[in-house]
Amino acid sequence: MADPAGIRPPLTSLGRRRFLAAIAGGLLAAPLAAEAQSPGKVYRIGFLSGGSAVAARPLVEQFRQGLRELGYVEGQNIVIEYRWAEGQLDRLPQFATDLVRLVPDLILVTAAQPAVAAHDATASIPIVMVNVGDPVYLGFAASLSRPGKNLTGLTSFGPELAQKQLELFEGSGPEHQTHRGPDQPGQPAGSSVAEAS
Repeated sequence: MADPAGIRPPLTSLGRRRFLAAIAGGLLAAPLAAEAQSPGKVYRIGFLSGGSAVAARPLVEQFRQGLRELGYVEGQNIVIEYRWAEGQLDRLPQFATDLVRLVPDLILVTAAQPAVAAHDATASIPIVMVNVGDPVYLGFAASLSRPGKNLTGLTSFGPELAQKQLELFEGSGPEHQTHRGPDQPGQPAGSSVAEAS
């Protein structure tokens, strides 16, 4: 649906999926450039989620489509190993350990809890994060501009971003008494409330 004001959000959900597929594809392509690997190499992605396969089906299909656009086709040159906790987050550490034993080329995590489990399970396999609050606060990154370690991905929250978002919001319309970020259990963004001046 077109925005009547002609303003697009900077990164739509489809754009996020394509961006993540590009990150995953870029991480998979790095060994090719560095070592000139054989063209028959099959790459392996570990996919770790606290949710369910049924609920995530449309998002997973967008991710697969993004990979196909980059030349990665499941069953041909890529294998994706899925682990779904189905809301039972206590299963995540075991699932992360299982994925690490498979020695994937990277692990894709879909929220903070799976990111913690993957981070605890490996310090060497690249981890791509999606929908993780503040990676600095969670201890995954030294800073947003230079995360370091074996993690990369997208965040919509950070102290620098939150302040700027609040400034933009306050200057964009009628006076508001209270502004509250989205509720995400276990996420520092979910508890931030600011009073308008």
